[in-house]
Amino acid sequence: MKTTSSLLLATTRAAFSSVAALAQTASAPAMSGETKVMQSASSEMTEGEVRKIDKDTKKITLKDGEIKNLGMPGMTMVFQVKDPAMLDPVKAGDKVKLNGERAGGAMVVTHIERAE
Repeated sequence: MKTTSSLLLATTRAAFSSVAALAQTASAPAMSGETKVMQSASSEMTEGEVRKIDKDTKKITLKDGEIKNLGMPGMTMVFQVKDPAMLDPVKAGDKVKLNGERAGGAMVVTHIERAE
């Protein structure tokens, strides 16, 4: 009788654990393949070269490679910067890595660092 009770208790615990795990998985938001690609593309840094910096207007001109998360081929263009302090450590001619996004109809550099 004791063995049967122990077996029944173990089976019940296992069943509840499985149901709890299933409920947790079901409540988590599903991520589509497109969302996964956008996340990986947005975290991928783009290489570029600083052409000009205008601290007064908080803009930077970059000759950049393809910016995948924005669907843009490599080109030279003017970007706004998310934070003007990002312009302090870089100068014209520096090789950089950057992330960008569209914000309010403008292309904005959200992160920039000197390439090594």
